[in-house]
Amino acid sequence: MADVLALDTSNYTTSTALFRDGQIFQQKHLLPVKEGELGLRQSDAVFHHVQQLPELMEALLGQSPLQKLQAVGCSARPRTQPGSYMPCFTVGHGAARMLAASFGVSLHSFSHQQGHIAAALWSARRLNLFEKEFIAFHVSGGTTEAVLVAPDRENVFSVSLLAQSLDLKGGQAVDRVGKLLGLRFPAGPELEKLAAQSQKRYKIHPSMKGADCSLSGIENQCGRMKNDGVPFQDIAKFCLCSLLAALDAMAETLLREHPKLPLVFAGGVMANQFIRKSLTAKYGAYFAEPAFSADNAAGIAVLTARREGLL
Repeated sequence: MADVLALDTSNYTTSTALFRDGQIFQQKHLLPVKEGELGLRQSDAVFHHVQQLPELMEALLGQSPLQKLQAVGCSARPRTQPGSYMPCFTVGHGAARMLAASFGVSLHSFSHQQGHIAAALWSARRLNLFEKEFIAFHVSGGTTEAVLVAPDRENVFSVSLLAQSLDLKGGQAVDRVGKLLGLRFPAGPELEKLAAQSQKRYKIHPSMKGADCSLSGIENQCGRMKNDGVPFQDIAKFCLCSLLAALDAMAETLLREHPKLPLVFAGGVMANQFIRKSLTAKYGAYFAEPAFSADNAAGIAVLTARREGLL
């Protein structure tokens, strides 16, 4: 019975995962962010990964001890594009290299974005899409992109950019509005709970340029609404409705250009049930469950297992 270890050290979360016999075990922990702040400097993220990664590995292997390690996988960069780089990923990449060398097993590196997409396919039980073309949305604190995914023998799948946010990213909009409303970082879960209390219905006209969107207006409008005394739950609802409208417009445009392709939504922001229900109802889109939407190493484990012929 072969084991695969996987690591992901993003700007938000330290993540570990173990794949064995069609099952995934994972341990992960958010990086500590001081109250009132919207993230970490890269140097701080690197420091906290160095502190957290050994503890998480101990917890993971305590949960499911290694039997026969076949390969190690990691996120080595944010995206697949040339020049994509963030220092925080060097922690996981370096640890993965040491593990692979120590055990004498193969090392497989992927992008953080590839891991998100693979985690969504695993969670949605749609691994068959590895063999097909589809459109994947990656919506998180650092990314709001739609990409064309196609099978690739060497890399499991290739990724080509189709559309993106031209300014603020989806997760940034959520967290900035959350801070405006006094919510803790990351603000997604609390903003969703707050918005659920609103009875308001908004008809949003998103700012689009072709299939690309602009999200900076969300923060600005929410600031004006707060100054005008609009209830916080209505501001939260407006924020999520605005983000949904932008993603919907992107999807509509891209499906005109690429008709009948499946839609997959990945990334931490896509754990939002309000957005998920709407896009699933309209497009039959596939979403990851929350544990596989937020940053994780599970998708890297899936990709490594597939490259090793275990999936």
